[in-house]
Amino acid sequence: MWDRATLLNGIADALFGLAALLVLAAAAFYVARLPAFSLREVRVGSTLQHVTRDQIEDVVRRELRGNFFTIDLAATRAAFERLPWVRNVSVRRQWPARLEVGFEEHVPFARWGTAALVNTHGEVFEAAYDAELPVFIGPDGAAREIAIQYRYFRRSLGTIGETPVQVQVTPRRAWQIRLGSGLTLALGRENVEARLARFVAMHGRTIGRLGRKVDYVDLRYANGFAVRIPELRHERPEPARARRTG
Repeated sequence: MWDRATLLNGIADALFGLAALLVLAAAAFYVARLPAFSLREVRVGSTLQHVTRDQIEDVVRRELRGNFFTIDLAATRAAFERLPWVRNVSVRRQWPARLEVGFEEHVPFARWGTAALVNTHGEVFEAAYDAELPVFIGPDGAAREIAIQYRYFRRSLGTIGETPVQVQVTPRRAWQIRLGSGLTLALGRENVEARLARFVAMHGRTIGRLGRKVDYVDLRYANGFAVRIPELRHERPEPARARRTG
């Protein structure tokens, strides 16, 4: 009898406690949605070069839902990240009624063919950009590798006053560089950096003294390279020395 009363009292206490929690949850739900907690300001904590105020305001109007407590930060971040030029976004609440948004923009590094851009991290993105940039051409997923190689090519060729304006890698991993002077370098698939270093080292004693315009250099030879001189109308470049490798 006494044991049963104790059990009943325990159940009653648990029910009362549950009811109190439900009342508190309902009250919190109601209070959190009061107009007093509406978001009244969206502050951008970044200096932006490409993302415009109109674009940000458009996202705020179309995508932001809820108040200070109920706004979905993940959904808000995703909405801003869909803007052109936006690489990363950070979003946080600032009491009592402000949302702070930080943008990391893409920094353009090259063009990806004719359809997109490559940023300084080697990531492909789509945006409109009019300034001159080098062009990268390659299979899907190769942009980062090309960006890394491009930096090496630019440093190496800069020592002889040349600048790469296009870098291409084929699906079979054969590399080719077109220079600002109009010269094209075929590097092949193997020992790419060593071949370019040999060309740079020999440039002053060979092409630099040739006195004729050269439009193509084939560096796929073990101990030298071949050149094509347009005025001689060669169909193919003749090897300078030894035989060509891969």
